[in-house]
Amino acid sequence: MAKLALFGRPGAGKSTLTGLLVLELAEAGVDARILKVGTTLYELQAIIYAVAGRPLMDGHEQDGQLLNALGSHIRRINPDALTDAFGWRVRQAEQSAPASVLLCDDVRAPDVEAVTNLGFRLVEVTAPEPLRLARKRDRGDLSPGNDQHATEAAVRAGPWLRVDNAGTLDDLRQHAARIAREVTP
Repeated sequence: MAKLALFGRPGAGKSTLTGLLVLELAEAGVDARILKVGTTLYELQAIIYAVAGRPLMDGHEQDGQLLNALGSHIRRINPDALTDAFGWRVRQAEQSAPASVLLCDDVRAPDVEAVTNLGFRLVEVTAPEPLRLARKRDRGDLSPGNDQHATEAAVRAGPWLRVDNAGTLDDLRQHAARIAREVTP
């Protein structure tokens, strides 16, 4: 079972690349599962919005400011809370779908050791700063996260692979196709 964990600055294209990887792997007849370290944060975000009388209609909505705060406080209370829950989901996926490729597109600096200990290979996704900022601005977050927030600290680990997302969506799909070939038998 191949396991890839993508990291990079917000707006670099991690989730887009992950979606393209799922498509490329499906075309090759390989099942892929997306697992997020931050699943707990998204669940809490949905609860907070519901309690505030503004239920979220789409599971992909992001309130960056809220997610930054939640991530900080959960890690303050228990530094391993997010990665422990992620590890449980990984073990469930390994048991239920042992031939699947597991993809994680939201690795942050504090998660790297736990994620690599679970057997994930790191993939760094980069984009030129003006392009990254434009993509981040255009994705329609409920509020933008703060790039300088502690939860967005740079990952200081050597990746298995680097993807430069400076081109078009077709260029990124070519990267995805290459990665899919490398992780499938």
